[in-house]
Amino acid sequence: MKSFRLSYIHVVLVHCIIAVIIFAVPFLSKILALLIPIIGFYFVQKTKNKNNEVLLIAAYLVGIEVFLRMTGGNLNNEYVKISVMFFMFLGMMYSNFSVNAFIYWFFLILLIPGIIIASTVTDYDIDVKKAVFFNLSGPICLAICAIYMFKRKVLFSDLQNIVLSLGLPILTTTVYLFLYNPSVKDVVTGTQSNFETSGGFGPNQVSTILGLGIFIFFTQLVLFSKTKKEIILNGILLLFVSYRGIVTFSRGGIITGVVMIACLLVLLYFFSNAKGKSKFIPVFVMTGLMGIGIWTYTSIQTSGLIDKRYANQDARGREKKSQLSGREEIIESEITYFLDNPIIGIGVGMGKEMREKSFGNAVASHNEITRMLAEHGLFGILGLLILFITPFVLYIHNRQHLYFLSFFVFWLLTINHAAMRTAAPAFVYALTLLSVHIKIPEKAKDSSD
Repeated sequence: MKSFRLSYIHVVLVHCIIAVIIFAVPFLSKILALLIPIIGFYFVQKTKNKNNEVLLIAAYLVGIEVFLRMTGGNLNNEYVKISVMFFMFLGMMYSNFSVNAFIYWFFLILLIPGIIIASTVTDYDIDVKKAVFFNLSGPICLAICAIYMFKRKVLFSDLQNIVLSLGLPILTTTVYLFLYNPSVKDVVTGTQSNFETSGGFGPNQVSTILGLGIFIFFTQLVLFSKTKKEIILNGILLLFVSYRGIVTFSRGGIITGVVMIACLLVLLYFFSNAKGKSKFIPVFVMTGLMGIGIWTYTSIQTSGLIDKRYANQDARGREKKSQLSGREEIIESEITYFLDNPIIGIGVGMGKEMREKSFGNAVASHNEITRMLAEHGLFGILGLLILFITPFVLYIHNRQHLYFLSFFVFWLLTINHAAMRTAAPAFVYALTLLSVHIKIPEKAKDSSD
């Protein structure tokens, strides 16, 4: 156990050093982007995916995606999604997949009519292939990940290793944000989302991944800190990630992280015996004190502007007209498109083009649910029903999956404010489908049904 704790500390330090090196030599970000899949492929080939190593590699890619984007390492916007799908297929080659995962093959089939409708567009100013790829890369990535993970048996400790593989590159992202902007006071002048505190990249996506990081390091602190040193280390990491996430001034990801923690605490409490429940009192107190402490510090650093941001006020304290930073208009337009085309929809990617003609501004959807309705019609409704219902059907016989509700909430809230721009919601959604055991039953030796 001593060597394990030491290696954890070393791994944390390595990921902090990666941020420093790439901040100093940005070109190395592209090298890193190429090395991860290459090393991952070699690793999976060597192990023959006996312990679902593809999930560790895919999780790491998902965790580092925003970092690669903000440092110019991404080869293209869909690079990580494509890489994740590659490793899922590789995993299927070595470890097969559940026959019952056909429901997600059916989900993929439901996307086809929307592609056909988009291909009939006669406006040659529209790049249909690009529009289709941009809008469907997320749902397709989700389906492929879901097919691999559907009822795949893993230990809870193995699941935490996957979660930690997600979290370590998020730590790298956080350290890079600090190097990029060490003084928050100097750049925060209003209550709008802040690109300076977000590493010069989209605050919405940075907030999303840091919100996930908040949850990850909370689980490390509460469930996997065995010594005082680990408690202190994970507590510091949690506070550090939380602070840099809050000062992006993008609310969606941070609120999502807090809700994920709340869901975990509720599940842990209700599934504990009387003795276990009594131990949760100090956990609740500690969580509350840490939350109050980090918020108070952030409020001081931002001269109270963060309080106004979450109260939906401008810098002068005036109430903003929009509760969702202008996203209401996009949602309303997509609902209108759905009502006008309820059966087959308007076609994949056409919502953005129609808004440009109607409003003079080609704004991409931030809400995957209304986009599915508008662009896929009835087929979109069927697809969403599959995504909503299937995880809960599996959870009935999967009560040891303590992160189930947290993962599902992350997917649901993220697709409502950041669509599926990154691979994170797709991958985390699929994690809800894993068959998790505290200890693997003797009769359950196969990796999947």
